[in-house]
Amino acid sequence: MRPLPRAFFQRPADLVARELIGARIICRLGPTLLSGIITETEAYLGRDDPASHAYQGRRHSGNQSLYGPAGSWYVYRSYGMHWCANLVCGSPGPGGAVLLRGLRPLEGVALMRRRRRGVADPELTNGPGKLCQALGISRELDGLPMRRSPVQVTGGTREAIGTVITTPRIGITKAVDWPLRYVVAPARRG
Repeated sequence: MRPLPRAFFQRPADLVARELIGARIICRLGPTLLSGIITETEAYLGRDDPASHAYQGRRHSGNQSLYGPAGSWYVYRSYGMHWCANLVCGSPGPGGAVLLRGLRPLEGVALMRRRRRGVADPELTNGPGKLCQALGISRELDGLPMRRSPVQVTGGTREAIGTVITTPRIGITKAVDWPLRYVVAPARRG
């Protein structure tokens, strides 16, 4: 499967975030191929979004990649301990991006478990820091064009994942009510 084209990311972050649900991540950051299906994302709209690292055009050495070309990686450290992976969206300048929040593991699950130190499978990749730890993503990916990086996102299939719901973003303190989180709805138990 080919990586998603740059044009896919040259659109508003909220559109991209929704359409990334069901896409596949393929990670070649070592000898073992890792992959999974994206199950949760959040959109950050850039300059006009109080929860965005680009709010009001803020710039510093840690967020320069956020202003890079659409389809490139923006990887930052959260709370000084967890890497978080985003894909830059929209036109250059506003700083829009999509945070990858959740993944359904497919390949390389044994290595993901080792990296996550034996946590239960439902906890393996159900958060942005957990996802990055399981895949081995770090700041080294920051600023790289996704299509030429060792971590690529390819097209997927919505049918295979179920219903996608929209909720307010989580884990933030500003613009918490904005409905910019997209997640696969939990399966109903019969």
